[in-house]
Amino acid sequence: DIAFRIAKRTRGQAEITICDINYEMLAAGRQRAEAAKTSIAWVCGDAEDLPIESDRQDAYTIAFGIRNVTHLESALDEAYRVLKPGGRFLCLEFSRVTAPVLDDLYDMYSFAVLPRLGEVVAGDGAAYRYLAESIRRFPAQAPFARMIADAGFEQVRYRNLSAGIAAMHSGWKL
Repeated sequence: DIAFRIAKRTRGQAEITICDINYEMLAAGRQRAEAAKTSIAWVCGDAEDLPIESDRQDAYTIAFGIRNVTHLESALDEAYRVLKPGGRFLCLEFSRVTAPVLDDLYDMYSFAVLPRLGEVVAGDGAAYRYLAESIRRFPAQAPFARMIADAGFEQVRYRNLSAGIAAMHSGWKL
């Protein structure tokens, strides 16, 4: 979805590459791109060992996926490696709720309600339990920002969205 928005905003002038470890996800995305007549390059690869040359990308975006990598530091190192000097890293990910009371309600929803809804609606409660657990294991906003800086990025910032249910982290390769 992010790539499609970039393509639309740049009127097809940006060279966009989507990389995913899952062939089926790539195939589904490719079909959407063909239907939308959007020119995007598709690469199957691991975020911890990207099949992309160093210093080639102007931007690296990842949305709701970095919490699923096994070695977060390796994925951040790879993001830094593939960016050109002056390139921007942008990461949208579920995070820690910052509003008192809402944090407890969100936890209750995530661990009790969401898996039951997933079972009823999608027939897969386990996937929704995994979602809640992966969010809980992912570093909170400030520690994740430090990890981004440790990978070499500068001017690292984050902005909470929906009281911290998600956060947008960013940094620059200078």
